[in-house]
Amino acid sequence: MALPASRTFIDVHILQTVPPANLNRDDQGNPKEAFFGGVRRSRVSSQAWKRATRTHFAERIAPQDLATRTRRVNAALAERITDGTALDTATGARLAAALLDQLKISAGKKEGDTAYLFFYGRRQLDAVAGLVRERAAELSALDDAGLAEEIKSLPVREQFSSGHTLDVALFGRMVADIPALNVDAATQVAHALSTHAVELEFDYFTAVDDEQTEEETGAGMIGTIGFNSATLYRYATVGLHQLRRNLADDEAAVGAVGEFVTSFARSIPGGYQNSFAHRTLPSLVAVVVRADQPVNLVSAFEEPVSVSSGIAAASARNLAREHSRAARAWGDTPDFTALCHTFDGSGDTADLLRGAFGKPVGFPDLLTGLRAHLTGRLQQATR
Repeated sequence: MALPASRTFIDVHILQTVPPANLNRDDQGNPKEAFFGGVRRSRVSSQAWKRATRTHFAERIAPQDLATRTRRVNAALAERITDGTALDTATGARLAAALLDQLKISAGKKEGDTAYLFFYGRRQLDAVAGLVRERAAELSALDDAGLAEEIKSLPVREQFSSGHTLDVALFGRMVADIPALNVDAATQVAHALSTHAVELEFDYFTAVDDEQTEEETGAGMIGTIGFNSATLYRYATVGLHQLRRNLADDEAAVGAVGEFVTSFARSIPGGYQNSFAHRTLPSLVAVVVRADQPVNLVSAFEEPVSVSSGIAAASARNLAREHSRAARAWGDTPDFTALCHTFDGSGDTADLLRGAFGKPVGFPDLLTGLRAHLTGRLQQATR
């Protein structure tokens, strides 16, 4: 079955078991939770895992090929304007302010800050700085009115509206003041939920003062940290059609999908990482390419998994059954499926997963197969 040219969704389903941890804390400092299926579940917010995914990008991709999100755009632009020149900091800041004034972004409380975080590609900021760097001395000699008039003709907004990095293209950008700078996200990420009920626990800890004398007793510090442990169901979907629009390049769009699946699967939020060393790898990654709509399979766990051991395997069986049931009930035929898992290859779990998602492969082969399928899909669409 060939996919319609206009719509291609890549659904990513992940099961991951996390030991005692506090990945994503609430306003009380405890792990976030949610009620689902009538019981309390461990929850990790979509924002936390998107942040972890972006951080993982930075471990593998050159910084100049990524974006950053900050209120301090003015300072960053001023540094790029003055870099390698004889201009002083004040002059760079003045030119940067004149350039950013063209965007009409609301000012923040601190001088030079924007009112909200602005998500931009580092190469985009380099391009904006390049608009004035060669004329910096001439422009800096003008009064404020003359400088504003000269800057007005420069394509500042256009530089921020094109050449998006893969992380801006994937996660989008919202600029309330300037709709023209908005970028529709190509990716949706669900809140991760435990497949089973959880109970909040507390670690009571003490710290000893290394310099206390023999006469002194007691701890130098006493405290508690909330934690839980869980097998999480994680879901995200990427709209390849939107990603192509954002990047304006088919090859870059396919590459961005591969980068996202890699970093989404391998990343984990770092809350209390030093206290819990909770970093694990998923037990299962299933990728489904669809033409109709994204489908979150969290309903597989509406009835919480209740086995006393083998929760991850039981969760995998539930996921496989839910995918197969949904396909039969709705008459869906995915264009492509790929599966990577670490369960025993000869048991019921493996059989159910194979029937639902196909023969399992290693994660590098899953990525290779996905990229090849998407490349072929786009080539077919352009014929």
